[in-house]
Amino acid sequence: MAVTERAPLFELAVPCEIFGIDRPELADPWYDMRVCSVEPDTTVAAGFVAGTAADMTELTQADTVIVPACVSMHEPPQRLVEAVRSAYEAGARIASICSGSFVLAAAGLLDGRRATTHWMHADELADRYPAVEVDPSVLYLEDGGVFTSAGTAAGIDLCLELVRRDHGTAVVNALARRLIVPPHRDGGQAQYVRLPAAAPEDTGIAPLLDWARAHLREPLTLDDFAQQSHLSRRTLARRFHDALALSPLRWLQRERVRHAQHLLETTDIPVEHIADQSGLGSATNLRRHFLDHVGVSPQRYRHTFHQAGRGDRSPNRSAPPEPEQSRA
Repeated sequence: MAVTERAPLFELAVPCEIFGIDRPELADPWYDMRVCSVEPDTTVAAGFVAGTAADMTELTQADTVIVPACVSMHEPPQRLVEAVRSAYEAGARIASICSGSFVLAAAGLLDGRRATTHWMHADELADRYPAVEVDPSVLYLEDGGVFTSAGTAAGIDLCLELVRRDHGTAVVNALARRLIVPPHRDGGQAQYVRLPAAAPEDTGIAPLLDWARAHLREPLTLDDFAQQSHLSRRTLARRFHDALALSPLRWLQRERVRHAQHLLETTDIPVEHIADQSGLGSATNLRRHFLDHVGVSPQRYRHTFHQAGRGDRSPNRSAPPEPEQSRA
């Protein structure tokens, strides 16, 4: 993780909490996190000093590079920009939190890609880097192995998403319970801007979501949602969009895939039965939706994440013969 002068504490604390605390009971090995700074004894917000931070050489050798918020976003440190670029060229996964996206943009990593940042900085990011397709409406997103997130709490969502991709849903669910946060918020969910998008509880749909999760196996329709919530289809669709930036049926599809992920990780039941229990019907239908949402087949996902917790076993990588720590 990169540390810059006067960096906000919260954005620094999130990666430290998620990646920097050894959690062998969840996955062994966990992450080997290093804090790297451009200058020794970098002073961050509130007078705290990163006194034992490594230099940029460590950053260029990491498997995952996280760039939290950068106060000097107009002129990010050139050594940091070059180190991030070198790490990416060496094959590292790159992620930014809040205004850290300006460092990625300065390194040229966001050219031709979709990216997000805190909504307060979105216009400036778009103006300064016109080659970047800035989307200020989402919590986080990934484009070509480069991850960006909105401000502050969205960094938690992004970091949990990275853990989910490395270790699967069972591990990230256990971690989220310890942190007392939701295990997953879709990256497409709206940011809380000047007129905040309502949370599910605010729109009154939280009980409906719980009901639907308990009935995933049934052939639910939009009319079923409307009847259960005592809302018209139009009002229901509007409340889903306000709260989750999704249609009811698109949300239902994602929940079914997520339930299928859990069953693939934690049971040995056949894929055909998982398709039935998750409400996706057939193994063919499960495979189609799984590829759409997860990017790999159910069989490949099970091979990678069954009994998750044995090191870095991302669906995009072959499992190593011996566990190795991912360096963040």
